[in-house]
Amino acid sequence: MPSIGKCAWLAVWLVIACAARGAFAAETENDETRSFGVAPPPDYRAKNYHAPTPDSIPGARVVTTDELREMLNREPRPFLVDVLSGAPHPTLPGSIWLHNGGLGDFDAAEEKRFLDTVALLAGHDKTRALVFFCSGIRCWLSYNAALRAARAGYGNVYWYRGGIEAWRAAGLRAVTSDNFQW
Repeated sequence: MPSIGKCAWLAVWLVIACAARGAFAAETENDETRSFGVAPPPDYRAKNYHAPTPDSIPGARVVTTDELREMLNREPRPFLVDVLSGAPHPTLPGSIWLHNGGLGDFDAAEEKRFLDTVALLAGHDKTRALVFFCSGIRCWLSYNAALRAARAGYGNVYWYRGGIEAWRAAGLRAVTSDNFQW
């Protein structure tokens, strides 16, 4: 084989290897079950909200996209609460967006306002299934909100750790969020 042929094969192999590496990296980043080895902290996270999250949460259950889809097909449906901060964004259909609802540094008045809003959304039923989510596996806002609801005595709290990114990666329909003034 002429040397130009070897170079061409090497170039093809490098392109394929780089493409495979890129696909693997994207798949890994969208993997809602990816473990970062982060332990659940003893309290709310109040800074650096966009960082790797733990695999579990005290007092609540982590739910995957497939599990959430099954839950949404049953009655009563869980109540979906988007706590992502920032501008309007694509979110899960049927969810309520509580802008900044997952911040970790609430004062007593903000804590009460959040819990009063959750009580209203749950119809004052502490057994109502509540699913908290934000952008994805690198977002602590939904962890904080789910932990806050669990500590307030809600018995069916779910943390959708994969969030909007996992929902969209699964090819599921998203809608534009509408900020619920709380």
